Amino acid sequence: MSEGLPTGHGYVRSTGKVRALTLMIDFPDAKGRGTARKRYAEFFPQTSRWFKRGSYGRLNYRPVAPIKRWLRMPHPFRSYGLKRGSSFEPGYRRLVADIVKAADPRVDFSRYDLVNILVTPNAGPPAARAVLSVTYADNQHAPIADGVPLANVSFVYSRQDDGSGTLRETGYRVLPHENGHVFGLPDLYTPRGGDSAGHWDVMSEDWGAGNDLLAWHKWKLGWLGARQVECVARPGITRRALSPLGRRGGMKLIFIPVSPYAGYAVEARTNEGNDDAVCQPGVLVSWVDTRVDSGRGPITVVDSTPGGNGCTDERNVHPGLSDATFTPGKTFTGGALGTGVRVRVTERDSRGDYRVEITRYASGGGRG
Repeated sequence: MSEGLPTGHGYVRSTGKVRALTLMIDFPDAKGRGTARKRYAEFFPQTSRWFKRGSYGRLNYRPVAPIKRWLRMPHPFRSYGLKRGSSFEPGYRRLVADIVKAADPRVDFSRYDLVNILVTPNAGPPAARAVLSVTYADNQHAPIADGVPLANVSFVYSRQDDGSGTLRETGYRVLPHENGHVFGLPDLYTPRGGDSAGHWDVMSEDWGAGNDLLAWHKWKLGWLGARQVECVARPGITRRALSPLGRRGGMKLIFIPVSPYAGYAVEARTNEGNDDAVCQPGVLVSWVDTRVDSGRGPITVVDSTPGGNGCTDERNVHPGLSDATFTPGKTFTGGALGTGVRVRVTERDSRGDYRVEITRYASGGGRG
């Protein structure tokens, strides 16, 4: 998983109709609380709606739950030895084999593009103490079921509860995060948490108030058209209007490459669409480095107010980057690898678009 383009062929396509097989499982030592239907309803139809909004209708995400009851696994949960980030061998391979055996009489796995396993939340510790949800994407050693490899499988355990009483409305977004991996998106958080990209992308922080994906990820997923992305690769001044990411249509992303593997991404973010958490609308500038691994901060959001306290009081939202956007009259100046970059936000026009002036010049200056 990387920020590089194009995305590898082993991941699930992220446009058109995608059929997501969804199974609810429990264990002899962790029996499902409530019904499996209720567990399913924790994530749907919210997840489908989130993908529809975020993709501007380009992704038709179809969840299918052919078995409406808990699938009881033959062994206790603890016997599988499952841990966060553990390899597919041997615990998850055993678990997937047991899931296939339990579901196969009623499920044709070859009909689906990806698999969601909704584990009963009382299996393992609460998410606030240890996050177990994990995805195996483009798995070259996946078990085979009905003649197809189960190469893209997301496991969801308990959900992060921020204590705000909004878990019913916001907790489902752990699934869009995990499914982001099957579409080829890496984790944006670092070992320290959301200090790199904050709450600006569901691949960084997926709990609390709503957030969308960065424009770079929407381009990577094929959700932006050719006329919605511009590459500023030559020296000079470029003036453009950026349409807020939460709206359909308009220019969404200006990318300023400084090498074959890295550059600056410029986009407009407002409190629209999936972006409920935006408390300072404006222009967001990010550094994208395709060499940096998943979970190591491959995208770094530039903070327009470094050292500030942010503008949010939402729980579990990284506060320092909540006011990272550049508002009209503010300028970002930086550069890397001999290329200087200046991004000036000139105004927000009557349509709500942000007008920016981007200057690219040879400078030898360091990254800002």
